[in-house]
Amino acid sequence: MPDPTLVLLHRLIGGDPSAAAQIIRASETSSSPPLLVAAALLGRHGDILDRAEALSTTSRDRQLVVLARTHLGGDTDRLDALVRDHLSDYPDNLLASWIAGRPAPSEVLPTSITSPEDTTS
Repeated sequence: MPDPTLVLLHRLIGGDPSAAAQIIRASETSSSPPLLVAAALLGRHGDILDRAEALSTTSRDRQLVVLARTHLGGDTDRLDALVRDHLSDYPDNLLASWIAGRPAPSEVLPTSITSPEDTTS
């Protein structure tokens, strides 16, 4: 029987629109580092990565946490190198590939928001 957490992560990676909400809900009680990493990236919550790091018992999981932190930090050059190293050791890790393929946070979130008071007429 397949691992339900892995199935859920594969649904997310495959583009299932309902998987993201399910992962975020599951992250409230999950002890799965990969699920927590995915939830942190979906919601941009560093505290979830702290939980993932605390629960990580394998190099694979600890490296996923580092990949997520690097991605959220916007260090794309370092992320590329780390993902290549990770995938050379764990070529079946689709979550690492998914992290590498996500837009950098600066591409998703504006770096500054101008309020109406800041504009001049």
